[in-house]
Amino acid sequence: MTLTRRGLTGAGAAAAALAAFPSGVHAQGALPAVRTTHGPVIGRRDSDISVFKGLRYADDTGYRRFLPPRPPRPWTTPMEAFDYGAACPQRGDEPNPSEDCLFLNVWTPGTDDARRPVMVYIHGGGYATGSGSDPLYDGTRLARRGDVVVVTLNHRLNIFGYGAFARVAGEGFEDSGNLGQLDLVLALQWVRDNIAAFGGDPGRVMLFGQSGGGAKIATLMAMPAADGLFHAAATMSGQQVTACGPINGTARGLAIIEAAGLTPDTAHALKTLPVERLLAASAAADPVLGYGGINFAPLLDGRSLTRHPFYPDAPARSAHIPMIIGNTREETLAFMGGDPANAGLTWETLPARLTPDILRIDIAPEMVIEGYRRMKPDWTPDQVLIGATTAGRSWRGAVIEAEERARRGSPAYVYQLDFSARLRNGRSGAYHTADIALVFDNVGRSEAHGPGAQAVANVMADAFIALARNGNPNHADLPEWTPYGLETRETMLFDVTSRMANDPRGDERAFFARIPYIQPGT
Repeated sequence: MTLTRRGLTGAGAAAAALAAFPSGVHAQGALPAVRTTHGPVIGRRDSDISVFKGLRYADDTGYRRFLPPRPPRPWTTPMEAFDYGAACPQRGDEPNPSEDCLFLNVWTPGTDDARRPVMVYIHGGGYATGSGSDPLYDGTRLARRGDVVVVTLNHRLNIFGYGAFARVAGEGFEDSGNLGQLDLVLALQWVRDNIAAFGGDPGRVMLFGQSGGGAKIATLMAMPAADGLFHAAATMSGQQVTACGPINGTARGLAIIEAAGLTPDTAHALKTLPVERLLAASAAADPVLGYGGINFAPLLDGRSLTRHPFYPDAPARSAHIPMIIGNTREETLAFMGGDPANAGLTWETLPARLTPDILRIDIAPEMVIEGYRRMKPDWTPDQVLIGATTAGRSWRGAVIEAEERARRGSPAYVYQLDFSARLRNGRSGAYHTADIALVFDNVGRSEAHGPGAQAVANVMADAFIALARNGNPNHADLPEWTPYGLETRETMLFDVTSRMANDPRGDERAFFARIPYIQPGT
């Protein structure tokens, strides 16, 4: 149980320390102790880093299902922040799920007045799975390396965080399509109000996130409620060009309602159904995509989100925020490389692997293959599968966001990870998620990274730290990183020896630019 009272065995010294500091800001004894705006907490020490896990930033959502989050109720007895809080409900194997899940974690070099940059990580897993407690997200090494404060967090997911029921269920569901985003806003408000007590600077808060985490950041950049809550952003293989429209969102909501055994007239019962039944209902066939389970995404609801994140342009409200936009060279190897059906392909069998549910755009497989055999005459069918699905499906959103930032006059710093990691079946490439351990400087926690990984981690982690500290990712050990422009499309290629390139894979970019792009699921 997170933030529990365990008598006075571990809390006595910390409670005494807190009592000696009525302002509650920098008390520290054998255990690090901080007084937050809601009550006192005590953490642990990991050598020179103070660690606070399972800090409650919002009240239990279980009895407020489908309602916006609200701050936690205050407490007076010091609470032990020793263990990660519960993960939010989801399908899969995430341990310890509960609707009481709105917790965050802090790693800091000191609970003092140093006003360090703050790096807030938003986890991936699309909008359906994940938590802030993955071992790769441990912030100890990053906090130590950069003298920064690192924060990870949980937020509501899937049906609980992005189920669009307002147009069907009405009162009590008005914000249901964007609750996960509103959780993030409240978490960032907690950071604004409390991070100084943990040695951080509320005026230098950087968001970074991979996959779905990056997409959530892109969405926050278009949300009025997030204005002023962060000052730099970095997205790693995570884009959100368009949001889900209200009609498509409602179609998905109706599919969930039906799968849960309800009707529009009884939809209000979603508030009381067992968690397991709701999660099972979210596996219903997606009525918009026509394949797979329900695709969850932020909703253009006219309340929390009044425009698409990066359509028709980059949002003006966040144009002043310096931004990194990154992707990996073989993104889709992570999703497709483990399937034996995607290896040993021939030119005759390849078309069946380039179907619309895989490419996510409307283009004939034969046209893709013809284009790649012309552009990449030395590539095998296996390479074309990964290259085409990466360029046509995963990379497109990043290109669009970078282009729109450049058009607005606030260009982003763009990167491509070229350093390869290894899948368990032996296939290797710079695949989706391969940059997480590098940015966190946690390659020792990753079985996928081999020789050379630490050299890449050194330059990537320091670039992210520099963005948090200065609003610019350049540092002494990196070639000059210039922002992305429409003429030369400058891109940092991260590898054992990192280098700048103009329009890398420009032939693939231009090939797919001919095909209209709508973010999958929206």
